[in-house]
This record gives sequence, structure tokens and C-alpha cells, in this order.
Amino acid sequence: MRNSYESINTGEMLVGPAKALFMDEISTGLDSSTTFQVVKSVMHYVHLLKGTAVISLLQPPPETYDLFDDIILLSEGHIVYQGPCEHVLDFFHSMGFICPARKAVADFLQEVSATLALFRLTVDLRTYRLCVYHTSTYI
Repeated sequence: MRNSYESINTGEMLVGPAKALFMDEISTGLDSSTTFQVVKSVMHYVHLLKGTAVISLLQPPPETYDLFDDIILLSEGHIVYQGPCEHVLDFFHSMGFICPARKAVADFLQEVSATLALFRLTVDLRTYRLCVYHTSTYI
């Protein structure tokens, strides 16, 4: 909600008949306390009206992350995890990614996402090199 126009649009969405809300980067320009209050209000609205909210947030503070029931974690446009928040650490633990005791889950997930993106880039570069090698071999 970078300006009053976006605030009005959000209010119109909440008053309208929509059962699904799609909100992109609503925390831009807001402090963590205001972001928490906005997300908490949206979640309260969604639970009351049995609707759905898809909210994209970059680096949400721990108290805001804890408001979500489910998450979709993306890395380089690919879904890395989709499911309940309470299972995300077990999922990544089974893959060898262990969240340190004092690290916030949202911060850990961002690091995992960045690591997976770097790994994918490395694999893509190797694949590209192999393709170039094979091309030059057959010419």
C-alpha cells in the first residue's frame, strides 16, 4: 500500500463480494507493525467470510509469517514448497536444509530459496556448456 489509491482499492476489495483476494507486495513502504496489522485484518476477514487470500510478501517479520495457514514458496518462478506452515521445516529438513534454532522461519525460507536458485543456475550453466560442447563436437 504505497499510496492512498492502493489503500482505497484494498478497501473496495474487502467490501465487495469477492471470496478470493490476491495482494502483491502489500508491505512495500510499510513498517513491520503496520504490515502485521494489515495482514492480521485481511486474515480475520478471510476466516470470517470463509474466503481465500493470496498475499505475496518479501521478508515478512516472524509475527506476520505466523499469521498464515499455508505458504507457497517460489524460487526462480518454480514452486519449491506448497502446504501448511507447520510442515515446512520438516519438509526442508528431510531435504538436508536445517533451520538454526535462533533463525526466523521466513528468513530461513528466503535463504533456502536463494540457495535453490543458485543451485538451479549452476545446473543450467552446466547443461548449457554441455549443449555447446556437443554442438561444437558435431560441427
